[in-house]
Amino acid sequence: MSEKIRIALADDHPILLAGLCNLIEAEPDLELVGKGTSGQVALKMIREQLPDVAIVDISMPEINGITVARRLADECPNVRVVILTLYEERSFLNQALAAGAKGYVLKRSAAENLVRAIRVVHLGDIYIDPVVSDGVGDKVQADTPGRIGNILGLTDRESGVLKYSARGLTIKEIAGRLELSAKTVETYKARASEKLGLKTRAEIVRFAAAQGWLEEF
Repeated sequence: MSEKIRIALADDHPILLAGLCNLIEAEPDLELVGKGTSGQVALKMIREQLPDVAIVDISMPEINGITVARRLADECPNVRVVILTLYEERSFLNQALAAGAKGYVLKRSAAENLVRAIRVVHLGDIYIDPVVSDGVGDKVQADTPGRIGNILGLTDRESGVLKYSARGLTIKEIAGRLELSAKTVETYKARASEKLGLKTRAEIVRFAAAQGWLEEF
């Protein structure tokens, strides 16, 4: 029998925490190794237990889930963090991914999606709640590679063109850098913008900034 996936849970709502514990313990391939009701307690517990996956509420006393995710990315990079949240806005998703979280699950759908999210991130992929991923143009599947471009349904070419565009390069300049025709670059840009629901250059720039794309080149 293969080893169980070791799970840590952190949420400041006792009733929800108890429900999540029951959800985890009902799965034969999952093992609950710790739980906490504040960011500080959660961080200490996760550092000590080093679970495979840590489920962290985005809003907790003392230290919020985003900060916990960021610290764990630096201190315990092998622990994969799934953010549990009420927030469906793209800005919170972007913050979570930027902090190093590998999963983003809404509390209202945790009963249906949390266990799948755990298994997906444990395999090294990224999971975004379908309700949220619909809003960014792509439902994340279990085999989604862990790159931001692919998370959002973009090909490498599409994300590359969008990055250069956000940095202010013209279609002709992008074509020269990527050794493509201007028409092909325009097509990639249009496809990427459509997938992400971006209609103006200002929206492209804001989106690129949120992803950290403007510092990559």
